[in-house]
Amino acid sequence: MERRPLLVSILIHLAALTLAAVILAPFIWLFLMSISSAADLSARPLHWWPESVDLSRYGMLLSTVANSAGAAFLASLRNSLFVAGMATAGALLVAVPAAWAVSRTPGVRWPLFLVIATYMLPPVCLAVPLYMGLAALGLLNSVFGLALVYLSILAPFATWLLKSGFDAIPREIESAAMIDGARLDQTLRIITLPLAAPMVATAALFAFLLAWDEFFYALLFTADQRAKTLTVAIADLAGGRVSDYGLIATAGILAALPPVAIGLLMQRAVISGLTSGGVKG
Repeated sequence: MERRPLLVSILIHLAALTLAAVILAPFIWLFLMSISSAADLSARPLHWWPESVDLSRYGMLLSTVANSAGAAFLASLRNSLFVAGMATAGALLVAVPAAWAVSRTPGVRWPLFLVIATYMLPPVCLAVPLYMGLAALGLLNSVFGLALVYLSILAPFATWLLKSGFDAIPREIESAAMIDGARLDQTLRIITLPLAAPMVATAALFAFLLAWDEFFYALLFTADQRAKTLTVAIADLAGGRVSDYGLIATAGILAALPPVAIGLLMQRAVISGLTSGGVKG
């Protein structure tokens, strides 16, 4: 294996460190804001490092006392987990057979392209029909209704992403299984899905992140703690005349923990899915 020149290695490491610093700097600053006192946050000139560490906001947002800010925040956290989890699971149930069918049917590409074209529409264009549909079904201000809206967004995206994974799997493997007597559903479940597992994991992670971070529809279709998600709850913290920026930063840190944890658990499968798309060769 040919060794890189020392200068090239140094430049590569410097570029990687610069990229890491650019990505991590906002999160580090957000954490410093969350542990800074109100005096440090309002000081002029700005204190880049807090003179005293204040962890009281974490206790406030993680409190389970009824009718407290913590109870409202934790309820929104549960709603976000429930909505994002249901929408992601539903999207995979729809996208896996759809992507496989498109991938394995020569010349049938237009349905996928037509569905993906809906992403060119701004979300506000779909707000009225979605609102009327949820109202007719009695699903306004409901986690099930919001999950249904997210499903309509995530399913096309997951289908498009999974199709590339199925395209990378040799069809001869499936043909051999069918010759041996496997049914169509058995071929998909036993042969194809295990080979496409990295891409399925990648689609699941990206779908979950899209649902977790969505704000516009969550703001329109929810009204109280029964269905309000984290993005709307954090916006509510910034909606008053006097905003506690440290509390908003604390909420942001806590809201980032679930997707970060899921990403760390799935990182190997995601990297494999993004680089190979299923199998190699």
